[in-house]
Amino acid sequence: MTEARIDTSADDAHRATLDEQLEFERFVGELSYQFIDLPGDQVNEAIRAGLGLVCEQMALDRSTFYNVEPDGAFANPISWTAAGFSPPHPAVTARTQFPWTIERILAGERLAFSTLEEIPCDIDRANYRAVETKSAVTIPLSVDGHVVGAIAFDTVERERTWTPHVRHRLAVIGNVFGQVLARQRRDQASVAASRQVELLKDQLQVENVYLRREERERLGLTHVVGQSAAVRKVLDQIQQVASADSSVLLLGETGTGKELFATQIHELGSRRGRAMVRVNCAAIPATLIESELFGREKGAFTGALARQEGRFELANHSTIFLDEVGDLPADVQVKLLRVLEERTIERLGSSRPIAVDTRIIAATHRNLEQRVAEGTFREDLYDRLNVFPIHVPPLRERVEDIPLLVWRFVEEFSKAFGKRIDAIDRDNMASLQHYSWPGNIRELRNVVERAMIVATSRRLAIPAPHSSPAAIRRSARLVDIEKEPIRGVLESTGWRIRGIGGAADRLGLKPTTLETRMAKLGLTRPGHAQRS
Repeated sequence: MTEARIDTSADDAHRATLDEQLEFERFVGELSYQFIDLPGDQVNEAIRAGLGLVCEQMALDRSTFYNVEPDGAFANPISWTAAGFSPPHPAVTARTQFPWTIERILAGERLAFSTLEEIPCDIDRANYRAVETKSAVTIPLSVDGHVVGAIAFDTVERERTWTPHVRHRLAVIGNVFGQVLARQRRDQASVAASRQVELLKDQLQVENVYLRREERERLGLTHVVGQSAAVRKVLDQIQQVASADSSVLLLGETGTGKELFATQIHELGSRRGRAMVRVNCAAIPATLIESELFGREKGAFTGALARQEGRFELANHSTIFLDEVGDLPADVQVKLLRVLEERTIERLGSSRPIAVDTRIIAATHRNLEQRVAEGTFREDLYDRLNVFPIHVPPLRERVEDIPLLVWRFVEEFSKAFGKRIDAIDRDNMASLQHYSWPGNIRELRNVVERAMIVATSRRLAIPAPHSSPAAIRRSARLVDIEKEPIRGVLESTGWRIRGIGGAADRLGLKPTTLETRMAKLGLTRPGHAQRS
């Protein structure tokens, strides 16, 4: 009989423990629920009310919630104090008042003391006594591994022993408030990002109007200028791929006119009835590029007051040109891969897929194969973009086009400046053709513009730029980069330069141009130097 009573008593105790645990879990759930979908201006008051509920539930006299600033300062305290007790003095946020406590919290440690004698620091002990705290538990609140807040629970009337069971429950409750703090931080970041998006959108609209005006004013803007073998090879490739919907990857140095070649592909394709959408991936901050490309839903984050279509939606049934695609952040690379594989996007704040029929032309001056090897660019994305690669030649490989380009720019600036030019000094033109042009066509255009600004007669003088030490070093590196690929082509053709299938034909160069390059690079057929 006695054993039966003991078993019944044990069962009752176990059941009471389970009921108590269930009650606590229900309380935590209700506490969390109060912060769901709460407007930002009501969060602080909800925190204060939540602190009151915790103190009443756990028989505590006082609780304070703090934000931790990037410099480690405790700021913006939100407190709840039971009736009859004094609220904590604002000085509790000062490091000089509680150096030991704040140092431990910033290190991510939970603190608990049942009596002031347990505190090893005289300064902290004296100041806890001054604010009438007898026992306390303080819990750091972390977001992404960084302490961004803290919550303190105090007793004022009498000392309290903090059992492991109570400490655990207070830590669980602290996690609820930590989630609130994390949500606040995300909302603030989203508001800031939304403001930047709006500013960037206005800037892009202004830029778009400007570019359209330039297109109307300039002669032959949509036509590639050049008759060199290197340019003709690129134009032949464009003719081959334009009618297809395949992705195109334009490779080449900055300033070579990759966007102009992309425009040519679009204008020759079946989508030319709609405007090509251009995106400079390197010019848009990493925090904004996803919203710009894929759009957002109203309410996707605080400050998103209206739905915004992304560039892919704007390019539906048209072409999107992704300039400097090699600079895309890793997370956006994943989403771009999905567009290429599934032809769908998802706006920020929505899980609903949106079908898009968009042709992608990408461009970069980066070595994507090297980036793949380094792990900064996805190999599967590179494979998807690299369906039809086109190498856009630098200006030094198409020197015979320089006179055509110079006169093209002279014609443009003659209209802009109201100046008539009838002739260009022959020596000047020869100097321009001997310069290495590290800035390519963009640099040439700037040089012509400067000459037109100072021109006082109908005969234009265009002095070639002087090579800076940096440009000379850069040119030396380019020689190293060029030499081995050219040697490889020569070896594959048995050092045959001319004719169909010869090295010049494979490289898209005139035989004379290739021979000049070989002489400059010191490339000679094995055994040729000895025989001569």
